[in-house]
Amino acid sequence: MKNFENKVVVITGGNSGIGYATAKEFKDAGAQVIITGKRADALDASAATLGVKGVLADQSKLTDIDKLVTEVGNTVGKVDVLFINAGVAFFMPIAHTSEEQFDTMMDVNFKGSFFTLQKFLAILNDGASVVFLASGNTALNMPNSSVYSASKSAMSHLAKIAAKELAPRKIRVNTVNPGPTETEMQGKFGMDDATLKSMRDMIIGQVPLAKMGTPNDVAKLVAYLSDNTTSSFITGAEFFIDGGMAL
Repeated sequence: MKNFENKVVVITGGNSGIGYATAKEFKDAGAQVIITGKRADALDASAATLGVKGVLADQSKLTDIDKLVTEVGNTVGKVDVLFINAGVAFFMPIAHTSEEQFDTMMDVNFKGSFFTLQKFLAILNDGASVVFLASGNTALNMPNSSVYSASKSAMSHLAKIAAKELAPRKIRVNTVNPGPTETEMQGKFGMDDATLKSMRDMIIGQVPLAKMGTPNDVAKLVAYLSDNTTSSFITGAEFFIDGGMAL
């Protein structure tokens, strides 16, 4: 079904993983999709494969966000769906977390998300949908995830306040909290293959449904929350898509 025909969708971090799957979901539903990424080669390849527009932008840099908003406004005008998806993760004990790791996670996950929303407000249509990608970690107290979990929890609280502030414009703001999901990001945790496999097996053992999620699972939820025909009365909500891990 072409539920998003004539709609403009912007997805940050859309060149891989959940962002890529969500871009495909919206594209297949008829939307005009714009994705961002900070690796030019990966962004160009993904944009070409999907048949969407790619814009080089680093969510941690306010100047990049300004350029993104200007380019989107100049090329397609108003935006109907904003999926703030870009994120970064390092899993380290508090004792060994560096200032650089702390700043990177906070700058991308929280500061970048905050200012992406702020700067897009001028070109969001009234009645638009904003979805933040947070994390199932916001409901867990997992060792080695202190800064990551804090950055995503801050984002979740931001979304609730934004839902109230933007309600007069009928802009709905919701948060999706994935649990363990098979994405490219897992290869960026700085662990070797054996450690990653061990971590994966341990995590699956904590999931009641005994499996990992997929990017497509999350993409379909984001699309549902962005469709005014299916979710017009949903705002300020958090949706855990984690196989029951947070129970």
